[in-house]
Amino acid sequence: MEIIKGAGKWAQPAAGAANDWVEQLKVPDLSVGTYCIPAGGVDDQSPHTEDEIYVVTAGRARIVAASSEAEVGPGAVIFVPAGEEHRFVDISEDLALLVVFGPAYGSRA
Repeated sequence: MEIIKGAGKWAQPAAGAANDWVEQLKVPDLSVGTYCIPAGGVDDQSPHTEDEIYVVTAGRARIVAASSEAEVGPGAVIFVPAGEEHRFVDISEDLALLVVFGPAYGSRA
């Protein structure tokens, strides 16, 4: 067992950075991290080669994907299949996301 400290907690991105991604756990079959985008910020991610689950822990935004779009806030759980274009837009409050990749992030690259 392992307690993953800091997972899902808001962190201000470094000066000049559009957002902040920190991977907190990585094993072959999954990885866990935190993705933060400040209010009014830009989500510049590209599609991933792994399936992904987001859990919104703080903030409000809209997620736009190839298959649909939705308003999200604390408690929302979002599944994005591998390869699907997606991004968070209209970020009205600092957004913190707990992110789970299966298999581990970058393992299919």
